[in-house]
Amino acid sequence: MNGILPLWKEKGMTSHDCVFRVRKILRTKKVGHTGTLDPDVEGVLPICIGRATKLSDYIMNSGKTYVAEVTVGYSTTTEDASGEIVEKRALTEEVSRGDLLNILQSLTGEIVQTPPMYSAVKVNGKRLYEYARQGIEVDRPSRKVMIEDIQLLDDQDVFSGESIRFSVRVVCGKGTYIRTLAVMIGERLGYPAHMSHLVRTASGGFTQADCLTLKELEGKQENNEVASTLHPLEKGISHLPKWEISDTLAEKVKNGAVLDQPAHWPANEAEAAVIFQGHLLAIYRLHPTKPGKIKPVKVLGD
Repeated sequence: MNGILPLWKEKGMTSHDCVFRVRKILRTKKVGHTGTLDPDVEGVLPICIGRATKLSDYIMNSGKTYVAEVTVGYSTTTEDASGEIVEKRALTEEVSRGDLLNILQSLTGEIVQTPPMYSAVKVNGKRLYEYARQGIEVDRPSRKVMIEDIQLLDDQDVFSGESIRFSVRVVCGKGTYIRTLAVMIGERLGYPAHMSHLVRTASGGFTQADCLTLKELEGKQENNEVASTLHPLEKGISHLPKWEISDTLAEKVKNGAVLDQPAHWPANEAEAAVIFQGHLLAIYRLHPTKPGKIKPVKVLGD
């Protein structure tokens, strides 16, 4: 069994829990997810099955969309609603829609984030949340992330009260912490803030409309309908340029051979998906040390 299963992860489950359940339902071991979702978050979680597990990194890199609720007026230890309150400060003035839109615009594009202490980022071989649970504060490496778009979903002209809430839709790249983005929005407003709710509405080219719940997957398995619901491997690399090959090259590609760079290699692209008769055979990239050559990154077989 090979393919991509867009799963709707429900609240209360870790991404690993979902993988465990899918393995049990489908009775197969080769299953992997495409990016961790916190237990409190629901949403799209593409699950890779069989040979598709080789594509998990590419699916993770293809972008995600979230709908988040931001609460301004107090911050928490975890930067989301599950943490304890760290700082609380009532708003003393109204926030206009225009001011909020300007802040969202200022956070669009490439920005620098510092991962929260309650995160899976590793420092000295240990995950940050492990330090946090022991009450140990460590230096965290900041990193650049890409925010492609932020849209304010509320239609109010003015936001007022001791604390305010509003929802945003965020389209972003790999490694973005939406809860940290919520904190950054609060900082630019001059107040503590946190992410009070989050749903991932798209990931790896899949949306909620494509997803099955675990219960629905069980029903498909009972009716022998799982194979027809899996998406082909090609869907997982839809964002990559394609190189269509003939049967004379297919066997060499299947064997992972280093090849001459073709004249029609996608311009300015380091990597491309190698397609034969509509099926993904491999992902090749420009050879790092041999000009004019390309080498395999992933070989997926027939």
